[in-house]
Amino acid sequence: MKPGKTGIARIIDATQYSMKGLRAAWCFEAAFRQEVLLLLVLLPVLVIAELELSERLLMFMSLLGLLITELLNSAIETVVDRIGADFHELSGRAKDIASAAVFIAICQFIVVWVAVLWPL
Repeated sequence: MKPGKTGIARIIDATQYSMKGLRAAWCFEAAFRQEVLLLLVLLPVLVIAELELSERLLMFMSLLGLLITELLNSAIETVVDRIGADFHELSGRAKDIASAAVFIAICQFIVVWVAVLWPL
């Protein structure tokens, strides 16, 4: 076991690291900023549209899923770039796979929102 803080001190530290990560994503990742702005633009739809709670939650979770996937993609890209700027097949593959995850999250978001809102 690695030494470190426990209990509430660990939770406080973890929260601070998470906020640092969100700030870094906002400052350095244009795609993350665009997706956060998309979330802010679409939030009123969740409030205004006549939807069931389950539909609102599904739509909101699809947006959060996109943000989570983008954060993981950005983390993978950052680590790969840290390793070196030289092209390596495995580095390219890792970045492509992470990008594919974002693509799938975008497709999921679109399918959910269209499926819920289409009849309206």
